[in-house]
Amino acid sequence: LVQQADDLQKLEQGCKGVVEKVADSLKNILEGDEDKIADQKNVNDKPVDHYLQSFQWNKVKYRADKPISELVDMLQKDIASIDNDVKSKFNQYNSTKTSLASALRSRTGNLSQKSLTSVVNPNNLLAPDASEYLQQHLIAVPKNQVKDYLQSYESLCPMVVPRSSQELAKDDEFSLFAVTVFKKHSAEFIHKVRERRWTPREWKFTEGGREAEEREQKKLENDERRVWGEALRLGRTGYSDAVMAWIHVLALRVFVETVLRYGLPLSFVCGLVKTDKKVVEKVKKNLDGAYSHLGGNAFGRDKKGRVTKDDAQTANELQATGHAGGEDYNAYVYYQFEIA
Repeated sequence: LVQQADDLQKLEQGCKGVVEKVADSLKNILEGDEDKIADQKNVNDKPVDHYLQSFQWNKVKYRADKPISELVDMLQKDIASIDNDVKSKFNQYNSTKTSLASALRSRTGNLSQKSLTSVVNPNNLLAPDASEYLQQHLIAVPKNQVKDYLQSYESLCPMVVPRSSQELAKDDEFSLFAVTVFKKHSAEFIHKVRERRWTPREWKFTEGGREAEEREQKKLENDERRVWGEALRLGRTGYSDAVMAWIHVLALRVFVETVLRYGLPLSFVCGLVKTDKKVVEKVKKNLDGAYSHLGGNAFGRDKKGRVTKDDAQTANELQATGHAGGEDYNAYVYYQFEIA
């Protein structure tokens, strides 16, 4: 039982972590909308409070006649499966969302980053195989540097074709120019362009490229909507299943700890006290006052009737029940938790 108590403590922390991760994933996918997030955070089709108030051990899934070690193993597998499934689906959603954002940027960004398929007319450019010696480069220049560019591009490197620069397009931030350079100096020209913090743009004409980009963007938009829905559904069920697993682990912790503390035959009542941060210390003091007699010699009362703790006796009690030193000891079995 002592080993199982340790295993359950670790498992409970794992369950808490999974619940928090799923809650965070729901927050991200719903863009922080608290009302929508709250709508998704149901447990077994009930609000969390209602589930806790009406909690009953799931005898079908976690049969009470099973050994505790087997129940712990089942719960470990369940929470790991929930974590993996939710993580995998949300990673898929994030990947799809990133791909869509990239596609949108390529169509709606500025001339230094957007796709040039719909911008450049191939009839205005030198075809890649049109000359054995010449090569044309596309350069995106910030608007406030266009004058400097026009005055200096011919001298960036040897054998830039004079007056070959032509403006192909411009937007609010950049102008796009085509410049012709002898091929043997192309690498040097591009290097000099980057030194000036201008942006060389790669472009290759593809027949039907514009239509292909539109089809790809539409596909990504459909994929993003579909995976968003799948992730939301899995997040909702994952949250519910993770909380249920967590509460079952807590119930097992109470059972095991009670046996370790008080032995057999079993005679105990388990209850939940709902509170908030403002009054949690007051609630704890009231519980200590009501149940300090269960702590044996580890607890006593001063002349004013206030509960006091004997640290030496507390250490003995911890050792007797198989607890590690330094753990906060209570006269009764007590676990404090907050569901994200």
